[in-house]
Amino acid sequence: MRLGWIVIALALAPAFPAQSGDFLVHEIESTRQSAPTRVRVLRPDAEGPYRVLYVLPVEAGKGERWGDGLEHIRQLDLHNRFQLLCVAPEFSELPWYADHPERADLAQERYFLEDVLPLIEAAYPVEPVAQSRLLLGFSKSGWGAWSLLLRHPDLFAAAAAWDAPLDQRAPDRFGMGPIFGTQANFEKYSIRRLLQGRRILLQDQPRLILTGYGSFREQHEATRALLESLGIAHVYRDGPQREHHWESGWVEEAVTLLAAPPQN
Repeated sequence: MRLGWIVIALALAPAFPAQSGDFLVHEIESTRQSAPTRVRVLRPDAEGPYRVLYVLPVEAGKGERWGDGLEHIRQLDLHNRFQLLCVAPEFSELPWYADHPERADLAQERYFLEDVLPLIEAAYPVEPVAQSRLLLGFSKSGWGAWSLLLRHPDLFAAAAAWDAPLDQRAPDRFGMGPIFGTQANFEKYSIRRLLQGRRILLQDQPRLILTGYGSFREQHEATRALLESLGIAHVYRDGPQREHHWESGWVEEAVTLLAAPPQN
């Protein structure tokens, strides 16, 4: 059974109940989102400081068509096994983790960086450094995890994606168009372009993780080929094929790799 949510007003964010395992819920009204949003938090039983695992959503609002990543992590007890503060931010519109070129209230990247991260780092015992920030996602949010790390390698330690359209070359599918706005804006977030620009920085430590597929094996294979041609260190798993869902069995491996990434 899903545990209850505890709602915390943003102004009172540093104070929170002691009940272990409950989701703590922060309510945000940001000018960078077109409607109020929530940030759910799952805290380990042990005392901090913690590293933070950002569990990035694939749907807008409270959508759970593809499952609930934070609830699945709670069921697996991964937050306790790895001593991770697990955070699931909410977005008012379909999350592609990009800022629209014209709409100030559709600035998904800035919202995540300027609203969500500061909130978490003010409210919980975490170190505000890159090594304490991990990114996890699949599909749209797998794209988002890699995009955020590649655009801001000084802010995040590692990013794990599963079944994500990482080789997408135009904002013409999967609801991308209204979020990216233009091809020119899309190019700023293109995983292919970003990888090419980060080839030197990412040659040593494997900070990018790609584990298995459901629908996007061809895109994974193309991305792996690019990674190898660029000499970028990475962790890659080709399968097994699973259902395109948070709860199809891929999360535990991905979190394990993020929490203790291999050295080669």
